[in-house]
Amino acid sequence: MTDSMQAERLPGADPIRLLIVDDDPGVRDLIGGFLESHAYQVLKADGGPEMRRLLDRHTVDVVILDVMMPGEDGLSLARDLCLVGDVGVIMISALGTETDRIVGLEVGADDYLAKPVSPRELLARIRAVLRRRQNAERVRNRGAVYVFAGWNCDIQRRMLYDPTSVLVTLSQGEFALLHAFLERPGRILSRDQLIDLTLGSSSDAFDRAIDTRVSRLRGKLASRAPDELIRTVRNEGYMFMPKVQQR
Repeated sequence: MTDSMQAERLPGADPIRLLIVDDDPGVRDLIGGFLESHAYQVLKADGGPEMRRLLDRHTVDVVILDVMMPGEDGLSLARDLCLVGDVGVIMISALGTETDRIVGLEVGADDYLAKPVSPRELLARIRAVLRRRQNAERVRNRGAVYVFAGWNCDIQRRMLYDPTSVLVTLSQGEFALLHAFLERPGRILSRDQLIDLTLGSSSDAFDRAIDTRVSRLRGKLASRAPDELIRTVRNEGYMFMPKVQQR
């Protein structure tokens, strides 16, 4: 049996999606409810077969994977996931010795937590895995130029040109925010996610700081083109609307 929740979103949105694989429905519901309250979309599976069906139908960013399950165990599933190469893996287990953790990490997991799992610590570990994957993507895209709605953004040179090829000056924070949007077009990004992406998880910034920065960036973009580029999604966050190409 699988429980899942599709977060309400605009057409074309691609939220950050997590998959919990655990044969204990209580664990799935406890962890899943907490993560959903932090604006993540959560899918749930009770074992390997359901996990594979969900992965065939959905793009998943991080899998939270129990080690001890009947049938195919978590270590075997982790090996398969690591062959996919584009999904983070956090293992959770009642087996919490040093040897168990080492085995879990050696099969390719990004992190390993002993049960009982603190939902808040798991959230922090998920954010860390997402940041590492995003940083690796930034390294790959360091020399990229993004094109959207006639605009050009040169990541390496930190330059933004409007549709008439005029240079638009952005602050460091505004450029970091635009870069975060360009890497995730059509995806609803919560304020917490934007704080993590642009200021880091150790920042004590508040939602208002992100709202102000979005407002300033939106104003600079709107002054050069009439199209709505950044949409506010009520009670959820912000979405970068145009199609983005990389060259």
